[in-house]
Amino acid sequence: MNKNMIFYRKLPIPQDIKAQFPLSAEVAKAREAKVEEISKIFKGEDDRLILVIGPCSADREDAVLDYIYRLRGVQEKVKDKIMIVPRIYTNKPRTTGEGYKGMLHQPDPNAEPDMLKGIVAIRKLHMKAIEETGFGCADEMLYPENYKYLSDLLTYVAVGARSSEDQQHRLTASGIDVPVGMKNPTSGDLSVMMNSIKAAQSSHIFCYRGWEAKTLGNPLAHAILRGYVDKYGKSFSNYHYEDLYTLWEEYQKSGLANPAVIVDTNHANSGKKYDQQPRIAKEILHSCRHSAEIKSIVKGLMIESYIEDGCQKISQDEVYGKSITDPCLGWEKTERLIYDLADVL
Repeated sequence: MNKNMIFYRKLPIPQDIKAQFPLSAEVAKAREAKVEEISKIFKGEDDRLILVIGPCSADREDAVLDYIYRLRGVQEKVKDKIMIVPRIYTNKPRTTGEGYKGMLHQPDPNAEPDMLKGIVAIRKLHMKAIEETGFGCADEMLYPENYKYLSDLLTYVAVGARSSEDQQHRLTASGIDVPVGMKNPTSGDLSVMMNSIKAAQSSHIFCYRGWEAKTLGNPLAHAILRGYVDKYGKSFSNYHYEDLYTLWEEYQKSGLANPAVIVDTNHANSGKKYDQQPRIAKEILHSCRHSAEIKSIVKGLMIESYIEDGCQKISQDEVYGKSITDPCLGWEKTERLIYDLADVL
């Protein structure tokens, strides 16, 4: 017996959680329509810009839903030029394993971790978002085996910089039926990212949740550029004209289906200076206007945004709608940015 790993309880399988908290036929149909909508953008059949936008991590249901309701009003005004996909990131990767790991682990950031409550909380949050606002939302696939708890709800899936090199993430992405973004690794090596996209677009047989599973490949797997760090830990960006053109060239050599990139305006691209995101977003669109090749692959932007600017430490006196992980752009600046982007599209 392994004394270093204590098994508290066996968690319900995704099928049981879905049966306990089912989607109505009407909502399931609405979600399918959103998947079709975003898929057309990645296939080049719709030239609107995708905005995967929202908090660094979903920390509390009320504030996240409040934020998404605000997005709904903005979406209606820019619907001809922009498709908004709210970020509801319920898993938070931690480089050292320390700190808040997201709602899946702690539905109450001030309480002890409770994975069962977390699984229920994240499903309820994603359900409420689509039922109440009509948005198809995005989440990060931090744990491949947990994807199935939300697989009938999500419109977009992201695989993080530290996960895109992992075989289980790549193979699981190949069995997902919505667009999956594979981030460049923290080293910035584009070949690693391109290999992850190739793996995700290919068919595989592998072990998944205790099953021998076969995937058919995901033709909508694509790149996410998020910047990188060098061997000394210094941040470097990869959203500039030259970076985007280089990616277009990599796609030309690759033979991959549906060449596409979502550009992350935060993380190493901003040096975690959240207030630089509007400038970065506008520069990316400027590059698109000056290069048909770049425009052909840039399908959208990823922006970290919440109700209040910045971030805060977890406490009993937290500011409502302020990130407890990485700093985010506040609502007023976010709303202005979305309208500014629509104006130049």
